[in-house]
Amino acid sequence: MNDFSRTYSGAGTLDMSVDAGLRKFMLGVYNKMGLGLLLSAAIAYAVGTYPPLTQLVFGTPLLFVVQWGPLALLFGSMFFMRNPSPAGSAILYWAIVVLIGASLSFWVIIASQNQVVQSVGGRSLAIDFGTIAQAFVITAGSFMALSVFGYTTKRNLMPLQNFLFMAMFGAIALGLMNAFFFQSGMLELLLQFGVLLLMAGVVAWQTQTLKVTYYQIAGDQRSMAVMTNMGALNLYIAFVNMFQIILSLLGSRE
Repeated sequence: MNDFSRTYSGAGTLDMSVDAGLRKFMLGVYNKMGLGLLLSAAIAYAVGTYPPLTQLVFGTPLLFVVQWGPLALLFGSMFFMRNPSPAGSAILYWAIVVLIGASLSFWVIIASQNQVVQSVGGRSLAIDFGTIAQAFVITAGSFMALSVFGYTTKRNLMPLQNFLFMAMFGAIALGLMNAFFFQSGMLELLLQFGVLLLMAGVVAWQTQTLKVTYYQIAGDQRSMAVMTNMGALNLYIAFVNMFQIILSLLGSRE
């Protein structure tokens, strides 16, 4: 963890020349991620503004599927998709996109109804569509800068992987404890800033991982299709997490 300048094993060097194949591969990842964000936004708006859909998601047991489905799919995929196929990884990606899109409708409901809500830590949040747009622009700019850094840096970010995963599990555990037991606004803020930093690390690390992996699997169309789906999924989740934290911070009335 203390030497990020070492060359990644098997990659030769991180200072690699850019070629047409790599550009096409990375563009495929970003395009799929972008389509996922557009679909999530459309679902969030539909669920948040069309009463029958709002009632279906928030007034039935489907709410628990929307809340916990993405985590269940992610953890389940670790055990049931050890050798994922292009079709399987695509289904996983789009299923998570749909569920997260439905969950994001919570912010649309607040904005459309001019509500002031309480976070799990007791902070007052007031969100409007202008705040949502501002949060998206900030997130998109930050994401772009972090991804460019991950793509161009010669420093090996691969050793960050274990730290990022362990820290994220810790943040999830603390977040659940805060939601059910502590309900502390200060702890909530600290966790948000911490997760924001972790997501920044994930974007840079995952971008470099995609670049390095391309040189290992170039020519293997099956592996490249799977990596396109999984890379888009990782970047999509990081973007959405960053967006929601920034939105929460901008909408705080504390």
